[in-house]
Amino acid sequence: MTAPPAVSIVVPTRDRPASLRHCLVALDAQTAPSFEIVVVDDASTDAAAVAAAVGEVGCARLVLGEGRGPAAARNAGARAATAPVICFTDDDCRPGPEWAATMAERVDDGAVAVAGPTRNARPADAFATAAQTVTNHLTDESLDPVTGHVGFAPTSNLAMTAALHRALPFDESFPLAAGEDRDWCDRLTASGETIAFAPGAIVDHHQDLDLRRFWRQQERYGRGSQHLRGHRDDAGLQSPRFYVGLVRTGFRHGMAPGALVVVAQVATAVGVVREIRAQRRA
Repeated sequence: MTAPPAVSIVVPTRDRPASLRHCLVALDAQTAPSFEIVVVDDASTDAAAVAAAVGEVGCARLVLGEGRGPAAARNAGARAATAPVICFTDDDCRPGPEWAATMAERVDDGAVAVAGPTRNARPADAFATAAQTVTNHLTDESLDPVTGHVGFAPTSNLAMTAALHRALPFDESFPLAAGEDRDWCDRLTASGETIAFAPGAIVDHHQDLDLRRFWRQQERYGRGSQHLRGHRDDAGLQSPRFYVGLVRTGFRHGMAPGALVVVAQVATAVGVVREIRAQRRA
């Protein structure tokens, strides 16, 4: 009987077979002693292209999702996983070769959940820089320098024990790629557990954005945050200091990324309003 792998890597994907192929090449180069890759196709238009990309990597297998969003897709992948440690990343990400091994080592040391840094892989692209600044600022602001724990980690770079996922799956009522990761992190910390931060578990994020896609992404984040507030009364806005720090961080990367961080806040507010209207109609 073949022993189960030490690590399962779950990748939800939809309509990005080219990005997925690059992601799988990076995952296939992991130095972890044994691992499997579970790709969940969340109802891609060209399912054959996704299947072909998965078929090029021997340790990867395909699970078919139902088009219900990344939270449901991650849960489906985790249920299909066979390892005691589950790592999550996205199809437009390329983890470094030591990523999975580093995550597993922290779990072996006693952590039930681990996160690492997600880096902008396109620093010359103002849209990618601004988008990554927004996400990373949430993680950076939640980092406790004394304990080395974070309160928020995006699912582009997150690992957990399989037992933890069984007890605390992602909330499938979040239909968009927005808010479901923050909801999971908040529920985890409310349960008394913590997310260990592993600086060496690096993931490079290759975001392909223009102004329209950037606006839609940030508006989606606003909808996700409002959906989260609809679930919990304590999920309010961040402090003014948080937003001032976010804008300052954006401008440290240059005038264009800084201006786009400001635009992102407008788009997020529009998303909040759209979600409020949708909730009232529902």
